[in-house]
Amino acid sequence: MKSMKTPFRQMLDAVPADIQQEVDLEVAISNRINDLMLQRGLSKLEFAQALGKRPSEVTKWLSGQHNFTIRTLSLLSSFFGESLVRVC
Repeated sequence: MKSMKTPFRQMLDAVPADIQQEVDLEVAISNRINDLMLQRGLSKLEFAQALGKRPSEVTKWLSGQHNFTIRTLSLLSSFFGESLVRVC
């Protein structure tokens, strides 16, 4: 276990690249959902109701720590009328 005296940068550098990539994608998707909600003037409650979801689920989506399924990404992309994730 790392000591509390270990500099933060060293701890981040110790995180495997695949985990860093996963976190980056989760945060990017969450940020995109938040931006689209703001553009459409939707509150979390309004957004949740429009999708038939609980507000707590939307909160998880916006946390940057949610593991999105393809089904959820498809639902959100359909709702917003644009893809949230692009595959090259």
